[in-house]
Amino acid sequence: MKGFFHSMAGRVFLILVLGIVASACLTLWLAFGERQRAIGQFRDMHAVDRSEQLILALDAIPAANRNDYLKKANRPGLRGEQMQANESDQILGTEFTDAMNARLGSAYRITASPNIPPQCAARHEPIAPRLGPPPRHSACETIHVILHDGSRIRITVLSPRNGMPPQHFDPLTIALFLLSIGVLAFVVARMTMHPLKQMAQAARDLGNDIHRPPLMEKGASEIRQASAAFNAMQARIRQYIQQRTQMLAAITHDLQTPLTRLRLRLEKVADPELQEKLIGDLSAMQNMVREGLDLARSMDSAEPMQPLNLDSLLDSVCTDAADAGQDVTLSGETEMSVSARPTSLRRCLVNLIDNAVKYGNFARVTVERSDNNTALIRIRDNGPGIAVDELSKVFEPFYRIETSRSRDSGGTGLGLTIARNIAEQHGGNVTLANHPEGGLEVCLTLPRKQ
Repeated sequence: MKGFFHSMAGRVFLILVLGIVASACLTLWLAFGERQRAIGQFRDMHAVDRSEQLILALDAIPAANRNDYLKKANRPGLRGEQMQANESDQILGTEFTDAMNARLGSAYRITASPNIPPQCAARHEPIAPRLGPPPRHSACETIHVILHDGSRIRITVLSPRNGMPPQHFDPLTIALFLLSIGVLAFVVARMTMHPLKQMAQAARDLGNDIHRPPLMEKGASEIRQASAAFNAMQARIRQYIQQRTQMLAAITHDLQTPLTRLRLRLEKVADPELQEKLIGDLSAMQNMVREGLDLARSMDSAEPMQPLNLDSLLDSVCTDAADAGQDVTLSGETEMSVSARPTSLRRCLVNLIDNAVKYGNFARVTVERSDNNTALIRIRDNGPGIAVDELSKVFEPFYRIETSRSRDSGGTGLGLTIARNIAEQHGGNVTLANHPEGGLEVCLTLPRKQ
């Protein structure tokens, strides 16, 4: 899971989910605020209607019967009572009294008392946390009304307790909402990152096979442009490699004829010692030309990939080496198949085993299968090993350590380079390490291909 969120698809998924959830929360916050405002306005208008009806009814009833009527007409949220003649009337205008005056006109004198009823503060105390902006409180005040006959009425308007009803959310609804957002974000992230994954896979395949099929140029315009540029780059690289291979093949072919003539002429040299030295130098030149061509071919192999039983290949290579008189043993098995070029992979194994026998007297080959379906092939010899600072340099073309520069033991310096090129074309690698018990150990890794 941690690796997913470190990927581009995971980051796009996370940004989409957080962005949509944040937008949804903001929308809910604004929607509930608008809902509270609308409900508050409706309650104010309802309080105005009830107050208007009460005032009109009291004005139509004789003064002697008003107290009896008020005892029956008073309801929660709206209470009326007659005022004494000596009670002061402090004029104060509010939104509620303005609305009442607009309804009843100038026939009635309506003012608001500056003293807010004590119930108002208690009714406006929230009993639970709310979602959205602060609620708009409904009208809660005391008004004074002078009727046509001069009677004075006090009406106390109380807003509903706690202002707004509490909001309830269904957990199942929220879960379905988040699930739909997650599915949508995953689909969008997958659609966005799929072309990039295809290009990344194509780049990896290009390192293993320069002749791989070109990318399909489809999708958005930017993806089509990138695919076209990638295909053009692959075509140019393939052309450069082919030109280099053809040039090396031509040089090798052209050199074979004069080298062969030189060998024939050297047979006529009278001095045996000189003849041996010249033939040795000529053989080294021929080997170098041949290894150079093999190096070029190892980087541009036209051999097709095919399923290959790795255990059978290793057994065949080690058996051939033993039949040729080399001290080679094989132990272990992988019981797995790999997608490989048989000839190239055989050449890689032969090079590594020949090096072990040449510089370490024998080759002990062990093979095993790792937990991640990767074959680990270890080839150990009994040689002097390699200095730590030269373990990576020996893979450079034509590089030879000082102890291998003699004519008898030294090679061309291309065997390990060719072996690593072939391993990398198969998605693997070749590494060297000095064994604790002496000698050099080569580790060849080959992944399993589905």
